[in-house]
Amino acid sequence: MSVTIYHNPRCSKSRTTLGLLQENNVEPTVVEYLTTPPSAKELKNILKMLGMTPRELLRSKEAKDAGLDDPSLDDESIIAGMVANPIVIERPIVVANGKAKIGRPPEGVLDLL
Repeated sequence: MSVTIYHNPRCSKSRTTLGLLQENNVEPTVVEYLTTPPSAKELKNILKMLGMTPRELLRSKEAKDAGLDDPSLDDESIIAGMVANPIVIERPIVVANGKAKIGRPPEGVLDLL
């Protein structure tokens, strides 16, 4: 089984989620998305797996700081903003078996295994 975590090592929820995966004998591919942001295509695929809109995947404070909280922005503009400013993306995201979950709470990602 291939498992990927979009991870921010400075985030306690992200560290906890990674630890939970490892405790369950899963060694995921770790993507530090702040240094290696997902492409627009990857984000669209992740959003589809999450069943979310781009706006729903935004961290509110960071989105406001980046100017992405403007209600007139369309999905493509928000996705472009996420690629340019990956700090606005909610974290962590775990992808496995064609599905994705946000690790909030961290235990929720275990449903993917």
